[in-house]
Amino acid sequence: MSHALLNLPPLDALRGFVATARRLSITAAARDLCLTQSAVSRQIQALEERLGVPLLVRGNRQIVLTDAGQQLFALASPWLDQLAELTASLRQTPAVRPVTISASIGVASLWMLPRLGDFQAAHPGIDLRVETSNRVMDLQRESVDLAIRYAPAGGVPAAALHLFAEEIVPVASPAVAAGAFDGAAAPSGHVLLELHDRTHPFLHWTPWLRQRGLPGPTRGTLHFNQYDQLIQAAIEGNGVALGRLPLLLPALRDGRLAAWMPQRTAVDDYGYWLVQPDGPMRAEVDIVRGWLLQHAAATREALTAMR
Repeated sequence: MSHALLNLPPLDALRGFVATARRLSITAAARDLCLTQSAVSRQIQALEERLGVPLLVRGNRQIVLTDAGQQLFALASPWLDQLAELTASLRQTPAVRPVTISASIGVASLWMLPRLGDFQAAHPGIDLRVETSNRVMDLQRESVDLAIRYAPAGGVPAAALHLFAEEIVPVASPAVAAGAFDGAAAPSGHVLLELHDRTHPFLHWTPWLRQRGLPGPTRGTLHFNQYDQLIQAAIEGNGVALGRLPLLLPALRDGRLAAWMPQRTAVDDYGYWLVQPDGPMRAEVDIVRGWLLQHAAATREALTAMR
């Protein structure tokens, strides 16, 4: 096998011959290859000497392939095209597969997005794709690398990692909070912002007020079907919301929201969990996983400090 490879003609000579045979012109072939006419002529001459047969018949105004030239052209021309295609495909930068994180719209908007800038600054080479959906996604079938689930302990896989617990506290803009959380007046005297979600009754005002012996709303209720919209309405001073405290730490720190901390309550069993599919984990997924766990630990510490 090694002797056969040693007997092959040089690639440059074959390329010059094929370019000339395609155009039947040394001048045109030289332009195609960005070479001089004499360089292409020398390549063809060297190839003919190597093979021991003439490949071209050079006339005054045209070139004709000999029988040997036609045989070589029929074999070498498609082979060089295939080699060029393979070379181009190998040189292409492989597509970077992003790390896909699934989270509910509220968790993604309120907890993840304020922290993504730090991650991108620390890991500019990792692409993230955030899949926001309030339905539970099938991680394997939908190619999701990591998921943050909001559920009771019995509603997540056994291998899920607990990120932080759920806590509820009334929140409002500082201007609204000054009247709603002064210790005498109840939030029921203000517009209440309600989440239209029957699966989480602890986020509804009616049972919250009833448990504390407070009257129902006297100024009406605004209903929202997405939690991040509800919180944005609270920030803009449109009423009082039942805040999911772990998600609202950035807004509380920068003063966009104020909380009625004496009414802070934990939700038994409910919490935020990190779920991942079975099987080996890509290195970049492990980095994102570590980043999520790091910020979850900081969230837990901040909640403890607020007590």
